[in-house]
Amino acid sequence: MIHIFTTGGTIEGLDYTDDSGITSSDVGIEDFLNKANVDFEYIIEGVFKKDSRAITDDDRKLLVSKIKETNATKILITHGTFTMEDTAKYIGKLNLNKTIVLVGSFILGSSADTDAPFNLGYAISSLQLLKPDVYIAMNGQIFNWNNVSKNLETNKFERNGK
Repeated sequence: MIHIFTTGGTIEGLDYTDDSGITSSDVGIEDFLNKANVDFEYIIEGVFKKDSRAITDDDRKLLVSKIKETNATKILITHGTFTMEDTAKYIGKLNLNKTIVLVGSFILGSSADTDAPFNLGYAISSLQLLKPDVYIAMNGQIFNWNNVSKNLETNKFERNGK
């Protein structure tokens, strides 16, 4: 079974253009999974809905407590891309002995040309094959938590030192 924790971000179609922080969206991770006709057990649990630039260490502590509480050993976290690497590093340092993959999208999940379904499918596939650790699945690649950064110029994740 895969436990999916959602935290907001563009993958859920949330656009943070106003000062109030969250614009509602009718896109959900379950919608993507239903359209893909997946055949594996999963649970989706919303932890919070935030622009990742607003995620604090208290939010990360809450996320870690949810990860520790679940019996699932395969965890998928949907997350905004701005601070995805920070959350991956925060969780990675804890050695939780679970396979944890963070995934997001650069294009709104509610947009017709979104990268969300591809990224989500790639992350779920990878999650089932990886050994316990913390990873980011973006741009058709897997990055280990301690060797990744987001390149704001190219809007891509890359290995450090690249």
